[in-house]
Amino acid sequence: MGSWDARYMGIRRSGQALVDGKAIVSPMSKRIQSKYKLSRRLGENLWGRAKSPTNRRESGPGQHGQRRRKLSDYGLQLQAKQKLKGYYGNITEKQFHRYYDDAVRAKGDTSENLIGILESRLDAVVYRLKFVPTVFASRQIVNHGHVRVNGKRVNIPSYRVQEGDVVSLKEKSAEMNIVLDAVESPEREVPEYMDVDHNKMEGSLLRTPKLADVPYPVQMEPNLVIEYYSR
Repeated sequence: MGSWDARYMGIRRSGQALVDGKAIVSPMSKRIQSKYKLSRRLGENLWGRAKSPTNRRESGPGQHGQRRRKLSDYGLQLQAKQKLKGYYGNITEKQFHRYYDDAVRAKGDTSENLIGILESRLDAVVYRLKFVPTVFASRQIVNHGHVRVNGKRVNIPSYRVQEGDVVSLKEKSAEMNIVLDAVESPEREVPEYMDVDHNKMEGSLLRTPKLADVPYPVQMEPNLVIEYYSR
């Protein structure tokens, strides 16, 4: 094993992402480190990963865990919001509320609109195309300028991808171990509303998905999210 691969393996075990042979450090690093803590707090394997602690422990985070109590209607709405917001890399409350406002203004079912907006985020599209193993790694690989949309570099994770847009990786970026591992991983499949060519490391959003189309590992309830913000 070469030195570059050795560094990658060490960082992968520690939960950090690796780009250009270096660990990525950003202001959101605390969010990455606490991603499994979020799963335990919610009591669900939020991303469906084999190494999630919820596969071994049912208690909440902390040395002694927390006894789970029956939630009120408000508690269920809040939990649904935290789950959906957390799934996409723990989006900030301000940004998530803006997505709700956009979903309300759009025609059609508000909860379906919200799912469509979230799935059109560039970091979500990169994750769905299996260019990276996690949505956290997806956000960082976008931040570091490794992703192109229609041939132009885009480094904004929240960028809205339109149907038919071609999302690709830079040639050198496509050779990174974190990318190659994600492509080969049997953990996830590319959903039907995406089209991808892993030989060219490019893909596109064929259509904006509905809730039933999205391969969430856990049950998402955007209708409760809408109720939370509509109070």
